[in-house]
Amino acid sequence: MTNDLRMSRRALIASGIALGVSTLAPGARAATPLKVAGIHASPVENAWNSCLHAALQAAAKEGMIEYVFSEGVSGTDYPRAMREYAEQGHKLVIGESYAVEKEARQVAADYPDTAFVLGSSGNEEGDNFGVFGTWNHDGAYLAGMLAGKMTKSNVVGSVGAIPIPEVNMLINAFAEGVKAVNPDAKHLTSFIGTFFDPPKAREAGLAQIDAGADILFGERIGTADAAKERGIKAVGSLIDYTPRYPDTVFANALWGFRPILNAAVADVQAGKPVGKNYTAFGLMKEGGSDIVYVKGVAPAEAEAAMEKVRADIKSGAFEVPKNMDEPK
Repeated sequence: MTNDLRMSRRALIASGIALGVSTLAPGARAATPLKVAGIHASPVENAWNSCLHAALQAAAKEGMIEYVFSEGVSGTDYPRAMREYAEQGHKLVIGESYAVEKEARQVAADYPDTAFVLGSSGNEEGDNFGVFGTWNHDGAYLAGMLAGKMTKSNVVGSVGAIPIPEVNMLINAFAEGVKAVNPDAKHLTSFIGTFFDPPKAREAGLAQIDAGADILFGERIGTADAAKERGIKAVGSLIDYTPRYPDTVFANALWGFRPILNAAVADVQAGKPVGKNYTAFGLMKEGGSDIVYVKGVAPAEAEAAMEKVRADIKSGAFEVPKNMDEPK
């Protein structure tokens, strides 16, 4: 992988701390740090994994947890990694079960004294298998509102990983934001078939630009490289890509894992079951996600309209549609 297609680990991790700083009161932390393991199916450079990794590293630096991790763990090795960390005495395992939903739940059933809190498209199970979703769709919708007023070709595009419910919801939210302010705009969608392949995401972005798109929503790393190469604007997801692409990425739908981590750690420390859905801690109205954008790139009236909806989301007056169907 070339350097221009790969964001440095330092930049990714720094941007991943933008949301969800520690909200635990000092007295809520245990005297002995909780032993936590992270299992990352992709390298921690991947935007989603970097959000988890940054939050876990920050919690470790504060002394709340002891953190070890594995990255680039394949689906076939994932259950083995879960078992090994449980056998080693880690009290909480953080990771993802998207490719191993059935197997992950079986491991959790075999280790009832270990808490597993994993990113998942499924439900929680038992007392020790909790789940969370990456719901930064609020920010994606708001970015779509800006993009809908900025497009000159009336064509925008989204490059996603795999059409799982959460990815679908994110891309659909962006498209709905565009549609809300520009009903005539066309929305192109491509999936690269994997969670981490920046060159493939770049190729998909270039194809959409060739098809007329003049703004790209990069659900995957690499999309902004296509936009930069062709001189168009792009929207980032999960982390703030603007520092790396200052003339290309004008808005980002941010998501922070720290509020979810804080809640899970607090439950484990208190001896409470983690068999619950922690997704809500990452929502915009809970302070777990947001939009960050470069002011003055979109028309002033578009920014004002977007900010009104942003305030309504935070107050609960408006709810962004949750459409998990695969985009057409």
